[in-house]
Amino acid sequence: MKARIDCAWKEGMAFEADVNGFKIPLDAEPAVGGENKGPRPKPLTLVSLAGCTGMDVISILKKMRIEPDYFNVGVEGELTEEHPKYYHKIHVIYELKGNDIDVEKVEKAVNLSRDRYCGVFALLVKGAEITYEIRILD
Repeated sequence: MKARIDCAWKEGMAFEADVNGFKIPLDAEPAVGGENKGPRPKPLTLVSLAGCTGMDVISILKKMRIEPDYFNVGVEGELTEEHPKYYHKIHVIYELKGNDIDVEKVEKAVNLSRDRYCGVFALLVKGAEITYEIRILD
């Protein structure tokens, strides 16, 4: 299966990506010639990881008959100091809230996402140390 994403230059440092018909503006900060009209490209890598693993985990939890009242995936990334700057350390935080959240089942769902289903994780782990934690909120 092949994928193609078009990313058209608009002006200055601004681009517009077309992802499956959804338009995503991209831009740089003013210090490097941008006008802050959209997110920077690198953080969208973290968004991709959060979305991919989040969709996996919630799907697996639903199959286990666990449906949290609240579910959030936070991702923190640490960039290298030298160019090309990339995320060499990534920490994923799975936050859940609800009645009768079975931590062992959540752990199993997270591990299935990491080890088997999430293609974004599989790609990023080749160049970054990725850690995670699960937080059950009150």
